Amino acid sequence: MSQSQKVITANRLKDGAVVYFTADGHWSTWLSEAGIADTDEQNNSLLAAAQANKTDVPVIEPYSIDVRTEGATIKPVRYREAIRAKGPTTHPQHGRPTTASLNTSADSAFQNGL
Repeated sequence: MSQSQKVITANRLKDGAVVYFTADGHWSTWLSEAGIADTDEQNNSLLAAAQANKTDVPVIEPYSIDVRTEGATIKPVRYREAIRAKGPTTHPQHGRPTTASLNTSADSAFQNGL
C-alpha cells in the first residue's frame, strides 16, 4: 500500500507551465523529478525553500499537493492535480510530451505517471 506524501507545485510565470519543486532546489516540468515530503516538517521545509527561490525560475504562488507513490511513479491524489500534471484537456497535439525527450534520464519515459 502506498503512503500519502506531498510535493510542491506552482505555475511558471513565463508561460504558465505547471512546475514541481525538486529536492535540489530547482523547478522542473516533470512530476517524477519533484522532491517528496513524507512528513509535515519536510513539506514545510520544501515549501519555504520554493517560496524563497526567486532566482531559478519565476513562479506563481507555490503550494503543496497530496501525492502517492507506486513504485518509482509519483501520482497526484486529487483529480485536478492529475489534469495539471498530464497537460491541457484539449486536442492531444496540444498536451504535454509523452516521452522523456526533454529529460536525459532513461528511466523517466513515463514522467508524470498518468
